Amino acid sequence: MQSDSINIHKQNKLMKDYRLMEGDLSSFFDYHPYNDFYKRADDLKGVEYNREGLADVLLQMNRGWGAPQAALENIERLRDKDSTVVIGGQQAGVLTGPLYTINKVISIITLARKQESELGRPVIPVFWIAGEDHDFEEINHIYLPENSGMKKSKIPHRHYGKESVSNLSMDKEISSEWTDFLFSRLQETVYTKDIYETVRSCLDHSRTYVDFFAQLISRMFYNEGVVLVDSGNPELRRLESGHFVQIIERQPEISEGVMKAYDQLREKGYSLSLEVEPDQAHLFYHLDDERILLYRNEDGRWKGKQDEVEFTTEELVSIARNHPEMLSNNVVTRPIMQELLFPSLAFVGGPGEVAYWAALRPAFRSLGMSMPPVVPRLSFTLVDRKVQKALDKYGIKVETAINEGVAERRKQWLASLNNPPVAQLVDELKGTLDQAHRPLRTTAQVIRADIGELAEKNLRHLHREIDFLYNRMMKAVEETHEKDFREFDYIQVMMHPNEGLQERTWNPIPFINEHGVEFIREMLETDWSFEAEHYVVWL
Repeated sequence: MQSDSINIHKQNKLMKDYRLMEGDLSSFFDYHPYNDFYKRADDLKGVEYNREGLADVLLQMNRGWGAPQAALENIERLRDKDSTVVIGGQQAGVLTGPLYTINKVISIITLARKQESELGRPVIPVFWIAGEDHDFEEINHIYLPENSGMKKSKIPHRHYGKESVSNLSMDKEISSEWTDFLFSRLQETVYTKDIYETVRSCLDHSRTYVDFFAQLISRMFYNEGVVLVDSGNPELRRLESGHFVQIIERQPEISEGVMKAYDQLREKGYSLSLEVEPDQAHLFYHLDDERILLYRNEDGRWKGKQDEVEFTTEELVSIARNHPEMLSNNVVTRPIMQELLFPSLAFVGGPGEVAYWAALRPAFRSLGMSMPPVVPRLSFTLVDRKVQKALDKYGIKVETAINEGVAERRKQWLASLNNPPVAQLVDELKGTLDQAHRPLRTTAQVIRADIGELAEKNLRHLHREIDFLYNRMMKAVEETHEKDFREFDYIQVMMHPNEGLQERTWNPIPFINEHGVEFIREMLETDWSFEAEHYVVWL
């Protein structure tokens, strides 16, 4: 497997500055993203964690998903007071969701291995499944190629409430039919049967979409020891009870600090994928399978935005102590909860996560903690031989195809097929026609206004006839070069689908179907630099 690093042109300003640690952006973080792991490990010494309770809950969770021995052994290593974790997470997308989920797992495993070797102490890869999230529309689909584009294929499970995904039971019949449909769209290869049987086995042994996701990740990374955690697990909630109390008691400081940092970042011209309001409590309350975001009013009472619930601080603290399963975190308090549970050597996140973590330092400080190093995940574009041959054939640089797509190059290539170009001839003809037709229009206008309008209409009609001929000529050219246009479409849909990076649209299953899981194994054995913006992986 070969790879090349390239630059991504459309990076947001914060991400670009963060990679270089330019300006005063570093003041919003506690550690350098690439160089402070020794310091972070030393800072974690003496910090107390409920390692025994956490390991017991993780064992129960991962055994329930049929986790491999390597993962169970890593959970046991978490009991070691010198062990740390590299942690990151994602929602439980069907069939793992977009490729960037797999890229994030690869990043977590790669960084954990590297730091364990350098630090000489256990560093465990942990993947946090955001099962407490309730937006089913964000996880219920994948994209598959269709004609010259990508089409969303949604699992037809009707869900109208705001129930956490961890509690949302799958409809096995619907899920099975949807899975069969997806595989019917794939070209059969030597790997198809094994992949299909693996997916069906995971589906058959899953009750929820989190179960399905966890089992697929466990199978894909069978030997790597990645530990999975479902944030919506009720046993984990019980471990979080005291931490919820801390968050509730420190809510004014958390909200005020995050709001202030958010405003400062916006003033510096940074765009954040974070919505904050001064009165947000940054906690959800669960009522009748609904997640209700809590707000703190002027009287210090905790309420739903539509007044669905109302609590005093004492009542909410009592809920946290006695019924923690009734609470869950939002995007601000979830990182805090991760840090309270796990001895985090580093957090691995995507561009959006890095951006909103920039506002979270005050939240960590309010609970007497430092923010772990925030490491941008690895980013990849997978290029098969068919794409590589097409790029070479038309002289297209891979960096151009990834950053810009090939729509403009396709137009240029089409124009080059005619000498002189048909579009140029059409423009010249219209110009000549306008000039020759002008005296007639002028005379018609003199005769009478309505005759002048008729002359203008006549010119437009002549233009339409020319355009009709042009379109027919170009269609004939496209039919003659149909194979070439299919190749341009293939490059576009593989390298710049939906006008963005491949990893944000494509699901890994089509690649595994074509190349087997071995390409993931090879990626795990490659020495990637986390400082690179993006990698091209030649399959």
